[in-house]
Parts: sequence; structure tokens; C-alpha cells
Amino acid sequence: MESTRQPIVLELVGRITPADVPLLCALLRRRAAGGRAGREVVCDAARLTVADLTAVEAVARLRLTARRLGRELRLANAGHELLTLLALVGLGDDDPDLPAPVSPRR
Repeated sequence: MESTRQPIVLELVGRITPADVPLLCALLRRRAAGGRAGREVVCDAARLTVADLTAVEAVARLRLTARRLGRELRLANAGHELLTLLALVGLGDDDPDLPAPVSPRR
């Protein structure tokens, strides 16, 4: 059953470099290829130490990769800085009628 499948979980750790972005997308594709994962991709930003435009690019590219794989990406445990940058570049969540794909740090 699809509802019992576990989401694919990716962690953003430390400072993301430009070289990390394609590697994260490749990791997502590998994990999705197994066919046993659910439709949701959770990108956990709890251990992200630097929220900069490279981190924003990583989230944007991971979101695009997930959609191309027929999945939805949810950003979890994102800090205020990352959420602000995502909003500034137009990748924030501005439709209150849609379920929030971003959950802030608690």
C-alpha cells in the first residue's frame, strides 16, 4: 500500500557547496529508483549550518528532481534564514489553501 511506505529522507548537513547540489539530486534519484519508497520526499534542514543561495539552489533543484520523479518534496526543520531566502527568491509558500510543504524548526 502506498500509504504505508516510508518517505525518502534527505538531510542537508553543514554548509552546502555548489558541488553538493548535483550529488544530492543524484542521491534522491537513486533512493527513488528502488520503488519501495513512498511518494513523499522529506528534505530535513535541521543540521544545515549556513543558509545561503547555494542552500536555496539545493532545495529548488531537489524540489524539481522530486517532481520529475512523480513525488512531492517537503522541507522540514528549516531555519528562519532559509525560509526567508526561499520567500525572497519566490520559492516560499504563498498559497494558504495548499498544504504547507515547508515545516519550520520547532
